[in-house]
Amino acid sequence: MSKSSTSSQGSLTCGLDRAAKENKPTTIVVFGASGDLAKKKTFPALFHLYQRKLLPSRLSIIGYARTHMSPEEFHKRVTSTFASDADKSSVEGFLKLCTYVSGKYDVAEDFQALRTEIEKGEHALECSGSSDRVRVYYLALPPSVFVDVATQIKHNVYDGSCTNRVVIEKPFGHDLESSRKLSTDIGALFDEAEVFRIDHYLGKEMVKNILTLRFANVFYEAVWNRHYISNIQITFKESFGTEGRGGYFDQFGMIRDVMQNHLLQVLSIVAMNQPKSLGAEDVRDRKTEVLRRILPIQLEDTFLGQYVASADGSKPGYKDDETVPQDSITPTFAQCVLHVDNDRWRGVPWVIKAGKALNEAKMLIRIQYKDMPNAL
Repeated sequence: MSKSSTSSQGSLTCGLDRAAKENKPTTIVVFGASGDLAKKKTFPALFHLYQRKLLPSRLSIIGYARTHMSPEEFHKRVTSTFASDADKSSVEGFLKLCTYVSGKYDVAEDFQALRTEIEKGEHALECSGSSDRVRVYYLALPPSVFVDVATQIKHNVYDGSCTNRVVIEKPFGHDLESSRKLSTDIGALFDEAEVFRIDHYLGKEMVKNILTLRFANVFYEAVWNRHYISNIQITFKESFGTEGRGGYFDQFGMIRDVMQNHLLQVLSIVAMNQPKSLGAEDVRDRKTEVLRRILPIQLEDTFLGQYVASADGSKPGYKDDETVPQDSITPTFAQCVLHVDNDRWRGVPWVIKAGKALNEAKMLIRIQYKDMPNAL
C-alpha cells in the first residue's frame, strides 16, 4: 500500500499498527460492504488482523452499501467466507464490532446518517471529539463512483479534528486519461497524505516474499538478469467464472481487472533493481523505473479469449451469465509478451497470462534459466 500511484506495502498497515499500539480509537468504514471484494477479501482480512490482535482494541467497523440488509443478514455476509473452523468466540467478538448502514453513494442525507453512526460508535468508545481518533474510509467500489463517494465523505463525514485515511482499491480508472482525472478530482478533496491507492494482491505471502528472496540472497541477485535468464512467465488462473458478477467484469475484462494491476505489480517487483530502502517511496521509485521501460505491446504478441460452457454442460459459459451482454467481446483470458528495455532485462521476454474458468486456481511465477553450453 502506498500514498503513491503505484502501490507498495507498509504505510496504511503502519498507521493501524500505531493506532493499535497506542490504543487510539479507530473507525473503519467499508464502502461496498455488500460486494464481492468486501466479502471475499476485506472482511476476512480484518477478521484475521482481529484474531492476531493487530487492530486497535477500541474499534468500530461500519459497512456501507446500497443493499438493504438487516444486522443479521449483514453479519451472515461478513462471515460467509470465513474459514469453517474459525474460532466461534473470535467470530462473535468480531461481529460485535460490525454495524451496517444502507445508503446511496451520491445522497448527502445518507452520508449524514453514516456520520451519525460513526459518531455513535465513537461515543461508545468514549472518544467523542478527541484528536487521537482515526477514521479509515475503505472504498471497495468500482471507479465510476470513487469521486461521488469521496465528495460525500469530504462534505458530510470528514472531521478535520482527527486523522482521516481514504483507501482506494484498484482499478484506479478505466484508462490513463480517467486515472489522471481521478487523481485530480480526489486530490482536490483530500491531502495526498490522506489518500492510499492500493492493490490487495500485494498482501499475498508469495508476493511479499519476493523482495526477501531477491535482495537477501546474494546468489539469486547475481544471476537475476538477461545473461542467465531465458524468459519469465507470470500466470494467474481462476477455476471459477463470473458467477453473477458479469455485469461488473464486462466493464473491465481480464486485462484491466487483473493484468494491468495485479500482474504488472508482480512483474515490477520481480524486475526492479534494489531500492535504497524498503520504504514505500523507495520501492515505488524502483517499480516505476521498470514500468517506464516496458516497450509498447505488439498485437502479434497478444492472445485473447472468452470461456464457453463446459462440454458436459455443468459449467456455464461467459455469455450464459444473465448480466453479460450477448454481443460482448470482453476477454476472460489474455496472454501477452512484454519486453523491459533496460540493461538488466533487454531481450528477455516476459509472458503474462490470466484467465477465468480454467482447470485450476493458481498464481505462478516461472523463471526459466538458459541452458548451460556443453552441459553434461
